[in-house]
Amino acid sequence: MYMDIANSVYMWAAAGVVVLLVIAQAALFMRRAYRSGKEMGMDEDQLKTGLRAGMISAVGPAIAILIGMMALVATVGGAIAWMRLSAIGSVMFELSAAEFGTQQLGYSLGDDDLTEVAYANAVWVMTFGAVGWLVVSGLFTPQMENVRQRIGSGREALLPVVSAAAMLGAFGYLATSEVMSGSPFTASVTVGGLMMLGLLHVADRWELQWVREWALGTAMIVGLLAGVLTEVTLGGVW
Repeated sequence: MYMDIANSVYMWAAAGVVVLLVIAQAALFMRRAYRSGKEMGMDEDQLKTGLRAGMISAVGPAIAILIGMMALVATVGGAIAWMRLSAIGSVMFELSAAEFGTQQLGYSLGDDDLTEVAYANAVWVMTFGAVGWLVVSGLFTPQMENVRQRIGSGREALLPVVSAAAMLGAFGYLATSEVMSGSPFTASVTVGGLMMLGLLHVADRWELQWVREWALGTAMIVGLLAGVLTEVTLGGVW
């Protein structure tokens, strides 16, 4: 069976190399961020607070990815699921790409008679399908600061507004598409957003920095639970 290959020692070893590279990249980014913070005049407490807030905020997305990874493990094996979600983090893309790869050879994910060739094709589609993101980000990300400067037309006071507007637009676009997907998604976005607003209000009113640090991760988890509860109790109303 293809799962014997998918969970073989060789696959785990090959996937481990990629995961180690991801860990090395994360360590380099953290080191560079720490140095840049020092150069900007940030003190040790500010740097530790930022690091702690980032780690806490990663809890919510990590839980969602972990839950989704279970489906990926059952279809493509633990090694490939571990490698792909360590580098990309999009369960929906990986599942769709793997299914598309197997369908080209007349199979579907989870078929008992899925061949090794069909499995290999699924892995190649998953890999090459993500290359575009890496190429575009590698080539054009360094130019984005120039674009931001041009949009601001040299007015320094406008640059933070442009950056904030771009971020709000991106998150607004993503949230809108989720809200329209059905009642569980609507509940998740709504409850998560209200939880975030409430926690930030508490943090500002009573000057509780630790509440602010935990706000994003908590809002994500509460929103996730609200979506699951809505699905279980009401189902997809729309």
